[in-house]
Amino acid sequence: PALSYTWLFNNDTLDLQEDSRRFVSQATGNLYLAKVEPWDVGNYTCAVSSPEARRRVWGTPTALTLRGDGVMGEYEPKIEVRFPETSYAAKGSSVRLECFALGK
Repeated sequence: PALSYTWLFNNDTLDLQEDSRRFVSQATGNLYLAKVEPWDVGNYTCAVSSPEARRRVWGTPTALTLRGDGVMGEYEPKIEVRFPETSYAAKGSSVRLECFALGK
């Protein structure tokens, strides 16, 4: 069954329509935040819904806090690249090549 993922920030639904720093993957449900700012600090909760099952479930809130020392320790960003050596496209078609890095 198809699942839909929504994230809440401090109990309010995150509006991601005009947000270029935050993205929710509808494939995995993961929330990605780029360039964390002080106003991003708070509680994040994932809500998963299934229209077919007519059900919605909320996860446990996860707190996001900023470290004052700027040190990430064991959570230093790690960049992994996995691209095919060759991508093929028909003449006149559109191609989308995606690139992003993740860090914890």
